[in-house]
Amino acid sequence: MIVINGGHFFDLAGFYEEVSEVLMKNADWKVGTLDGFDDILYGGFGVFEPHEEIELIWKKSGKSGHDLGFEATREFYEKKIKQGKPFNTEMIREKLNDLIAQKGQTLFDILVEIIESHQNIKLILD
Repeated sequence: MIVINGGHFFDLAGFYEEVSEVLMKNADWKVGTLDGFDDILYGGFGVFEPHEEIELIWKKSGKSGHDLGFEATREFYEKKIKQGKPFNTEMIREKLNDLIAQKGQTLFDILVEIIESHQNIKLILD
């Protein structure tokens, strides 16, 4: 059983710090992107091995849903659009438009989807 505590962070950078601490104890690198987060969930980088069945409890997930909700996601996309290359700004602009139209995912939704895409991980939102 692994616990992510939403009370320990309020933004995406804090989430990355939390999961780096919880999932990658004693590893020599830290999570810093959505792709990096997905990568560590394959196992073998920290506290569990590839294909190992684990239960991941996300405490204070409601707070995280708010913290990583609409505003944080809008800012995330706007920052990437402003930065430009190497990001596909056209695709990101579409995601931002979908978010504004309430058809897109928030960062919280994206993180949950990433976790749930790993069949060996049972996610419990607490």
